[in-house]
Amino acid sequence: MQKLKDRRRHPIGKFVPDRVKNGFDSIFVELFQQFRWSYLPPLMVYLAAGIAGLTAIVGTFFVKEYLGLSASFLAGLSFWAGIPWVLKMPLGHLVDLIWRWKFLLVYFGAGLITLSILIMYGLIAHTSFLTTYMNVEAWYVTSTLLAPVGYVIQDVVADAMTVEAVPSRDEHGIEYSQQASRSMHTTMQTLGRFAIVSGLIVVAAINIILFSGVENMSADEKAATYATIYLAALFIPMISIAGVVLGQIMLHQRAGQMRKQGISEKKIRADLFQLSDKTEANMWIFAGSAVFVVFTMTMGLSDFPFAQEVIFVGSMLIVLFLISRLIKALDRDAARALIGTAIIIFMFRAVPLPGAGATWFEIDILDFDQHFLSILSLITSLLALVGMVVLRPLMANHSIAYIVVLLTVAAGI
Repeated sequence: MQKLKDRRRHPIGKFVPDRVKNGFDSIFVELFQQFRWSYLPPLMVYLAAGIAGLTAIVGTFFVKEYLGLSASFLAGLSFWAGIPWVLKMPLGHLVDLIWRWKFLLVYFGAGLITLSILIMYGLIAHTSFLTTYMNVEAWYVTSTLLAPVGYVIQDVVADAMTVEAVPSRDEHGIEYSQQASRSMHTTMQTLGRFAIVSGLIVVAAINIILFSGVENMSADEKAATYATIYLAALFIPMISIAGVVLGQIMLHQRAGQMRKQGISEKKIRADLFQLSDKTEANMWIFAGSAVFVVFTMTMGLSDFPFAQEVIFVGSMLIVLFLISRLIKALDRDAARALIGTAIIIFMFRAVPLPGAGATWFEIDILDFDQHFLSILSLITSLLALVGMVVLRPLMANHSIAYIVVLLTVAAGI
């Protein structure tokens, strides 16, 4: 009888909602409870990177309808556009050297992004004016190469801003433990990824609205819509600049609070501006990166047989040399982790992608228009955001090797 009463008092179904509730709390609630306002500045820069996708669909159809460039040409152009992202290591070292003034790099990057957007707007709305100086294809290539330089510069600075965004002390001036600090850094990085995907969701929704009824638009109406989207994209660099300005204001506010708590000026500079130790320039990083750029551009622009293979081998040797120099400054465990991570990431990135040819197939064979592609973009972005949230415990409890293998299998399916 007592067991029967216990079962009535504690039915099996009662435990399921509790388990679900606890899982929901650990996945959703706890993450956003850990949000701090100091995280907002770098999140704004990451958000701007996500919103950069606003012009992706427009750019695809503009190239196809007005330029007539082949998918193979675009694949070659994407190679050149990807070079700035390979230079994140020397750019990151540059940020370390000019830490106090790194916000100036965001302004420079925003200027390049703005120039890239204005070129594309001019090609659509003021074609005859621009073509008096260069042909349309040359302007397009210039715009395509300017944008990634601006975005990689801002991305490097945003990564550095995440270090400043995580406070080293609580509101009473007491230093956080190493475990608490590591947890806040993890939360900051997770929210950064959320900001990027959220930006993709926003631009997909905007494209759905602007491309509504595109099948009934005339060529002039489509061109006007394209131009409107590029004008709207000018808000992208403004968001990143606003994030940097806000970050500077918050840092000075935190410095004032620390002074009121009696913390020394030297400690404030060390905690907020990372100025306790002067970073020394590693000329091997800059020299190796310069050799990489010169070598890649020389081989890429030449008619040398097997140029692509030579670029791959030469670039790999340069990167391996830079990694070997970096390993010498690390302890054994950190060096082994670096080597293992580099191998895993290389294998993951080496998987060939369909490139622009897949988009051409969707447009020409499947008859996908701008509006439908915008809907697909919204769906994929939402799924990515949900996946990041739901799988966060999985990523926290498994190694990077496990995660990469899982992602590779999922991508293959």
